[in-house]
Amino acid sequence: MTTLKRRIVRAGGWGVAKRLIKPIPIIGSIFAFGLAGYEIRRKGLLPGAVHVGLDVTPIVGTAKGVVELFTGDLIPDKTERQKRNQPQINADYADLR
Repeated sequence: MTTLKRRIVRAGGWGVAKRLIKPIPIIGSIFAFGLAGYEIRRKGLLPGAVHVGLDVTPIVGTAKGVVELFTGDLIPDKTERQKRNQPQINADYADLR
């Protein structure tokens, strides 16, 4: 059980560290460029490229990073977009199948 707790804390700590490092102008740009492949894989080609492009741009990336500290990702991941676009099944019609 301690390894599960340790993994959760480590993953949460990494997410917080990424969000805190990205708004720093020069270091954040280098950090964002280093994570470009990971972000593109997570978000898709075009949304990932836009995400990385905004993060790498010094002033825009800083502003985006500060906003994302409070609101979360502005450009959602592929899995989040797929969940949001799936139609909801009405409970009344589920019995008819």
